[in-house]
Amino acid sequence: MSAVAALRLPLHTDLNRFVELLRHLQVPHRVSEEAGQQVLWVPDEQVAVGVRDLYQRYPEGGEPDTLPPVQRAAPRAGFVQQLRASPMTALMLLITLIVAGVTWLGDNHLSMRWLSFQDYRVEGEYAYFMPWLEGLQAGQVWRLVTPMFIHFGWLHLAMNSMWYWELGRRIEARQGSLALLGLTLLFSLLSNLAQFWFGGSGLFGGLSGVLYGLLGYCWIFQLLAPTPAYHLPRGVLVMMLIWLLVCLSGVVDLLGFGSIANAAHVGGLVAGCAAGLIGGALARARR
Repeated sequence: MSAVAALRLPLHTDLNRFVELLRHLQVPHRVSEEAGQQVLWVPDEQVAVGVRDLYQRYPEGGEPDTLPPVQRAAPRAGFVQQLRASPMTALMLLITLIVAGVTWLGDNHLSMRWLSFQDYRVEGEYAYFMPWLEGLQAGQVWRLVTPMFIHFGWLHLAMNSMWYWELGRRIEARQGSLALLGLTLLFSLLSNLAQFWFGGSGLFGGLSGVLYGLLGYCWIFQLLAPTPAYHLPRGVLVMMLIWLLVCLSGVVDLLGFGSIANAAHVGGLVAGCAAGLIGGALARARR
């Protein structure tokens, strides 16, 4: 069943508290920007009628004492529905899972060397890397972004996939699939370049740099042009920033959990904040 537009409101209307009310009532919904308006989508017309009635009575949100029956009965969106609503997010994660299988989570160097930032060969216990400019001159431009699909271990893969699913869907719902794809490729490129520039030749990978880029983008965009889609719980932002500081301190390396691509994390976050500044300023100007 296709989604129904329950509300169409000006961009300057603050829907944050009303959206929180919908979450409290477990009403499946999403908010997007269409033709200069905020559009609140719900699964069907019956739910849309209930949402319109609720907005008439509680435009500023709150917790009403009596709830419309349709809201109490509204089901959560199923996993298949979420996939259909976020095709680019799902596609990026599908590619990540396929690469994880093909590369044996970093153990299959025959496949890893085609996706790494630099081509390399393994001789004994040592890896010898080709100069990255030689790879670019040979037409291997995909290496600038493909390290984001490489993961080392199930925990690395699971954590990055979970956060990409959370952040990617927000951006795709608010600005569309192409915007998410463009931001993902941009943050991958800049975080990989940062890691290579500060870390030198080496084998690195993962979606972490992209994730910090998406986090920074949502964070700064939300400060300049508030939108329900980019409203992140304060605890999420604090936790991600604290984790970044812990990684920079070197504690993770000392505990034996492996090397962390700190430059990629910082580079992604800086790039994301810059992109969020531009995107948020443009959205604010349109309002």
